[in-house]
Amino acid sequence: MSLPAPGPLKKTPLNARHRSLGARMVEFGGWDMPVEYSGIAAEHMAVRTRAGLFDVSHMGEIEIAGRDALAAVQHITSNDASRLATNQIQYSALTTPQGTFVDDVLVYKLGDEHFMLVVNASNIIKDFHWITEHIAGQGDAVAVNTSSRYALLALQGPAAREVLQTLTGANLEDVKYYWFTTGEVAGVRSTISRTGYTGEDGFEVFVPPGSAERVWDAVLTAGKAAGAVPAGLGARDTLRLEAAMRLYGNDMDESTTVVEADLGWIVGWKKTEFLGFDRLKQQKAEGPPRKLVGFEMLERAIARHGYDVYCDGAKAGVVTSGTQTPFLKKAIGMAYVPTDRTTSGTEIEVEIRGRRARAHVVSMPFYKRPK
Repeated sequence: MSLPAPGPLKKTPLNARHRSLGARMVEFGGWDMPVEYSGIAAEHMAVRTRAGLFDVSHMGEIEIAGRDALAAVQHITSNDASRLATNQIQYSALTTPQGTFVDDVLVYKLGDEHFMLVVNASNIIKDFHWITEHIAGQGDAVAVNTSSRYALLALQGPAAREVLQTLTGANLEDVKYYWFTTGEVAGVRSTISRTGYTGEDGFEVFVPPGSAERVWDAVLTAGKAAGAVPAGLGARDTLRLEAAMRLYGNDMDESTTVVEADLGWIVGWKKTEFLGFDRLKQQKAEGPPRKLVGFEMLERAIARHGYDVYCDGAKAGVVTSGTQTPFLKKAIGMAYVPTDRTTSGTEIEVEIRGRRARAHVVSMPFYKRPK
């Protein structure tokens, strides 16, 4: 989970809380972050069956405002932001002219002339410079890095709504998936979005950094009877993999296109222009040379990030994410393979400690929560 970063580690407003709870801390994207409290498997199962509370304040927020804000967002992102209503959210990508990922992002429509992009922690500065450079010439639109204005807490799991509702007057049942509202949580002004990175129902709550501890404590207290627990980056990673949610830096980056990552559904194909549109349109028509697939091990072995993948005896790709999942109790992963090897049931091999172990391609997501 650790990524090298120069300089002293940044700390979220909840750093002292994590340490007081006995969290095991690691470096992640330049931040000092909790990887686990009670154990990755226990926290994973709590989110699947009850609720878990994550500190995701390391994520970045970049706001774009002005009369031509929509045109600017349309130019730099793959999805069609013109389809958003105010208070609606969209999963999208910042793309290069080659159709590859600068980052994957959530686009929040705050108003007709005001959008917010939530970006990955390790990419905040890179993304801000990219956005600023590429919205120049798009008219009246300016980008501001507002990351320091927000702490972000994620309460995830089947009990999340019930727990959070006790702390807010906002009617959470009326907040649809990938929509947000504003209100108070534990007496603190908040933006409450029905989003998450676990495959479960849940909410992400934006609060002022100075109030983060108050909200964190209130949520854990309110959730105690429901079995809610603090959860770290380790469980967040295994949960998102079960749900087949991609991780920037593992499953996609500036060398992989949106189509190759099997995320064509976040492309606004009816748009007339955005960075990388021509390349993605060509790949959609002709088919990409490779594609990201999910796989399940057929032998007792665990595939990890970076392990080589073989098709018909020849090296054909690499595992981008892989683990033994606590809930499904299966060894699963994702990998890029040649397009003609992407059909469900196709056998592949993963080289694990010098031995090739059998696996087969399966449809994603691996896990889908009950309705």
